[in-house]
Amino acid sequence: MSQAQTTAVFSSISDVERDTGVPKETLRVWERRYNFPQPQRDANGERLYPLDQVARLRVVKRLLDMGYRPGKIMHLDTEELSSMASKSGTGTIAADADDPVLRQCLVMIKAHQMHELRQKMAQALLQLGLRRFVLELVAPLTTLVGDTWATGGLAIFEEHLFAELLQSVMRNAIFAANQQTGQIDAAPRILLTTVPQERHGLGLLMAEALFALEGAHCVSLGVQTPLADIVEAARVQRADIVALSFSSVMSPRAAVDNVVELQNRLGESVQVWAGGSCAALARRQLGPNRVLDLHDIDAAVARWRTQNSALSA
Repeated sequence: MSQAQTTAVFSSISDVERDTGVPKETLRVWERRYNFPQPQRDANGERLYPLDQVARLRVVKRLLDMGYRPGKIMHLDTEELSSMASKSGTGTIAADADDPVLRQCLVMIKAHQMHELRQKMAQALLQLGLRRFVLELVAPLTTLVGDTWATGGLAIFEEHLFAELLQSVMRNAIFAANQQTGQIDAAPRILLTTVPQERHGLGLLMAEALFALEGAHCVSLGVQTPLADIVEAARVQRADIVALSFSSVMSPRAAVDNVVELQNRLGESVQVWAGGSCAALARRQLGPNRVLDLHDIDAAVARWRTQNSALSA
């Protein structure tokens, strides 16, 4: 088998770890204990995972994050796992696959009609305004795209096409919002990023848009910033808050560990807020005022201003 054929059909164990969030060691344990996954081997004896197994592993990871035990779900096929996942809430904004607008957008993504999708989203932004655009279209569509990708309904490159388009649309919308409401000395000053294990950044853009609408001063570092660099950036930027996004690829335990460690390094003068589907699962450990849904952002900013005005009075 040629290298081109191999990469087109199989994923290496490092690719699977990156794309599913399941550590290599765990994949090997599951292989021995549950006879799944069942990778093939290349000429050097390295594991190669068929794409259907990778898709199944994505759904397994989602269910584990929801609290299911491996022994209860490893024998199920992808369709059964997906059905379980769709019936289990994760605290994220729900994506109604029967919504005609969301369904039309998903059809455009599958048909690679990105120009048409961009036009549709631009029109929706004008009609809804930025807040409703984020909450009623962008967030549920992102969830639907992620769920469809996780169950094999979208190729990785199609998910990437959507992500790139949405980043462009959101950055333009954020710039316009800052032009209207942002001021260089606005408060709170919010630093947005993800930890090194988290490479998904769409949640950051949605949060930044809603923070901008509240008149906060936002500084985005993008994704995968080492904790030491987050601390230094927070100092240089005089941040009041560090906002982190955690997607479903991260485990709740890892989210908790990163938030706690970062808060310890920053001290009490800078708050750490977390959002995303993974952070929602860690709400009990981190506390409701630290874990925010997108709908919570306006109230959280207002609460911070009230608390800090009282302290400075």
